[in-house]
Amino acid sequence: MAMKVALLGCGVVGSEVVRLVNEQSEELAARIGTSIEIGGIAVRRLDRDRGVDPSLLTTDATALVTRPDIDVVVEVIGGIEPARSLILDAIKSGKSVVTANKALLAEDGQTLHTAARTAGVDLYYEASVAGAIPLLRPLRDSLAGDRVNRVLGIVNGTTNYVLDRMDSLGSGFTEALEEAQALGYAEADPTADVEGFDAAAKAAILARLAFHTQRVTAADVHREGITGVSSGDIASARAMGCVVKLLAICQRSEDGESVGVRVHPVMLPVEHPLAGVKEAYNAVFVEAESAGRLMFYGAGAGGTPTASAVLGDIVAVCRNRLAHTSVAEGAHDTGLPVHDMGRTITSYHVALDVADRPGVLSKVAEIFADHGVSIKNVRQEGSGDDAQLVLVSHPAPDSALSATVELLSAHPMVREVASVMRVETFQD
Repeated sequence: MAMKVALLGCGVVGSEVVRLVNEQSEELAARIGTSIEIGGIAVRRLDRDRGVDPSLLTTDATALVTRPDIDVVVEVIGGIEPARSLILDAIKSGKSVVTANKALLAEDGQTLHTAARTAGVDLYYEASVAGAIPLLRPLRDSLAGDRVNRVLGIVNGTTNYVLDRMDSLGSGFTEALEEAQALGYAEADPTADVEGFDAAAKAAILARLAFHTQRVTAADVHREGITGVSSGDIASARAMGCVVKLLAICQRSEDGESVGVRVHPVMLPVEHPLAGVKEAYNAVFVEAESAGRLMFYGAGAGGTPTASAVLGDIVAVCRNRLAHTSVAEGAHDTGLPVHDMGRTITSYHVALDVADRPGVLSKVAEIFADHGVSIKNVRQEGSGDDAQLVLVSHPAPDSALSATVELLSAHPMVREVASVMRVETFQD
């Protein structure tokens, strides 16, 4: 007897899922042990040609997800509501769920997981982070016997494309963003990408899986976007042997009693594997105690790559239903809390427009020292009214570094704090 799949949404991703299910029906049946078929597709309007059998379409999503003959519900409509209510209705009706909804998982994943455990069904969401890259299940399953200490990821293709063009071609931010929009890498309103909201949602999901804690939500993620990154920042990074990347960083504290989760631009040494990730590709670098360093790389967005991840989840949950089992994710929560950004140990690159006269550097160094921050290196660029001091700190608590910058910005010898960017260290 065939497994019946209901789709919520039939846009770029949903239509690709339908195509792949139809084209690969025999192979999928061999992998699962039974055939699968599309039982219905919920859409907002029926008057559009979606390239699928019109008889499958319905505007009554609630009726579809609660139909007795449906086994798996696939949600690809995005957003918080009605997606959350429909997923919960499906779970309460005994359906396993596959979703690509990073925003919902980051905001209220715990509610969804609790409902799935209670109902004894699966909740899979490989496509919610990094598109086609097999990442979440390796974190959840393959590394379940290891201790993950840090996860660093380029998880937004739009921002990576923009920063890569600024670095490789010398493009300005606006020019690079417009090019990304023309190529379909960025939305007409790119706010979610360039301000880091998209990456922050994905960081919350990664942190929950890596550290086995359901406490992390998007609101817990320190977030900074790339709109403030200038050509001067790109040039300074290059002078240091670095590139600028927007990273999602999830890290255990040194005492192991909490985790930090953040998204912001960093200057990353060129020898780091993530530094070579170009254009709109995604990559995630995992550091575990026993497995060591692992990197996952590939297409992070797009209809076909995302549909590939969705289909992989469909196969997994269908196999589980045949075996009358489910994956009870989050049943054993470590309960690790999220610490604020001030406790995070990091390094700063600071560019100061200063008066070119004796005593400036010693005063700047004194302000750093007063906050317990030591200077790793310093150089002066220009002279006279165009003088600029460029300093890189040794690692220190972010609270101490930000307080240092705040005091510098108010000092009469400093005309302007021209740039501040964190530096992510990497050692072989």
